[in-house]
Amino acid sequence: MTATVPAPGALDGRVAIVTGAGRGIGAATAAHLARLGARVAVTDKDGDGARAVAEALVASGHDAIGLDCDVGEPDQVTRMVAEVDARFGGVDLLDHNAAWTDFRTDRGAEDVDLDTWDRVLRTNATGGLVLVREVLPRMRARGGGAIVLISSGSASIGEHRRIAYGVSKAAVEQLGRHVAARYGRDGIRCNVIAPGFILTETAARGVPEAGRARLAEQNPLGRLGTPDDIAHVVGFLLSDSAAFVNGQVVRVDGGLTIAPRLAGLD
Repeated sequence: MTATVPAPGALDGRVAIVTGAGRGIGAATAAHLARLGARVAVTDKDGDGARAVAEALVASGHDAIGLDCDVGEPDQVTRMVAEVDARFGGVDLLDHNAAWTDFRTDRGAEDVDLDTWDRVLRTNATGGLVLVREVLPRMRARGGGAIVLISSGSASIGEHRRIAYGVSKAAVEQLGRHVAARYGRDGIRCNVIAPGFILTETAARGVPEAGRARLAEQNPLGRLGTPDDIAHVVGFLLSDSAAFVNGQVVRVDGGLTIAPRLAGLD
């Protein structure tokens, strides 16, 4: 089979759960999967945001629902997946975006706040595990499925801060490899996307324009990533165009991870 870019209709009839989809990368991904024909469950801790995204998709002629779900709370994950199953009759696809950290308290090994550490790991790593555990039997019952977990460049570099976030995202990558290795024979593929700096609404508010310009200048492509850059790779990995892609970490960062520019050396 030759890999091709999935066209509209490529995901017709398939049921997709997208977490952290009330805004940013998740919202862009939910919209892209809907355009490919999927029936989409838009989920977020911000339930109003999730419902607003879903309502916009429905207004555009797509089949979507918006649901509250804090992935750091296992009971909420279990309830959400059951609601999706009841509404759509199964689950075929999962895109797990939801994550959390606190830049003020997620610091170095000596001074990271342990409550922050616990919450970051619970949300980013344990939340991913619970989601996977809930969707696997449902995918198996439908003859297979596909999963994309969102990691970060922080999983593979040595940051001076955000130890909890980096550790949690490294755990996400290992979770993806485990699922790919163990459940591939069930027709379930799992891959991971590690984004670079993506210019979401939240990032735009948190990083001054001058800082964004510096980040763009440091990137080999000379620009920052957009939510759609990630959404299109998710759509590919969840589609049959990626039928032989399994257990991979795809770095969607413009090449920054493999070609950092070191001040004074270029």
